[in-house]
Amino acid sequence: TKVYVINGPLFFGSAKVFSELFTPDDDPDEVIVDFINSRVADHSAVEAIDSLAERYTKRGKHLHLRHLSVDCTNLLNKAGDLVEVNYEEDPHYKVADDKLA
Repeated sequence: TKVYVINGPLFFGSAKVFSELFTPDDDPDEVIVDFINSRVADHSAVEAIDSLAERYTKRGKHLHLRHLSVDCTNLLNKAGDLVEVNYEEDPHYKVADDKLA
């Protein structure tokens, strides 16, 4: 298992750098992305997480997403089933997106 701990906000300005952090071809079969020190701010960030999930899934690898807000989880299309929910530890914040308006 490999664990990536994300630090700082994930938004349109950091989504590309976020995507470049990961090496699905070289990573083990189990990968955890922990957002404990991060906050998903907008739809660009949600799309980056969905894209990441697709990259790992295509390679037959298991991606686990931790410490995402309920709003973020509700906006994920491809990665929604990969979120590990922990009601005591998961953050509570809103994501800027037209779907939630």
